[in-house]
Amino acid sequence: MENGRSTILKTFTVGSLEEIDKVAEEFIRYISESDLQSNIFAFYGKMGAGKTTFIKAICKALGVQDNVNSPTFTIINEYKSAKGFPIYHFDFYRINRLQEAYDIGTEDYFSGSGLCLIEWPEKIAEILPEDCIKVSITTNPDLSRTIEIS
Repeated sequence: MENGRSTILKTFTVGSLEEIDKVAEEFIRYISESDLQSNIFAFYGKMGAGKTTFIKAICKALGVQDNVNSPTFTIINEYKSAKGFPIYHFDFYRINRLQEAYDIGTEDYFSGSGLCLIEWPEKIAEILPEDCIKVSITTNPDLSRTIEIS
């Protein structure tokens, strides 16, 4: 980090929903295989920016056969990639206290094997590992999306 800001490592642009699968595949190619099996990805963006849509596309590209949807009410959904590693999809939008994240065993997921994809990570900033990969999604005036990895 420089001056308290994360360094942007890679930027992707999604011009339309039809391009999301291609961008998800590029995203996965950019992240190494070992990172995909043992890392934490924190997805930042305003409501409606496309966090869930992009996570669905990532899961599709990783060969998830299950129906991928936002775990807004369950807080976490678990999927299995085509290569057999677990994918944990978190949505912390509805939590009101950090203790709720502790109660579902968030730290165990973070320290275990598998890929953690987190929506609304700002709600659990205090327990988010420093080395997590930050993915920011911004809606542009032309309704395209800019995805930045830092």
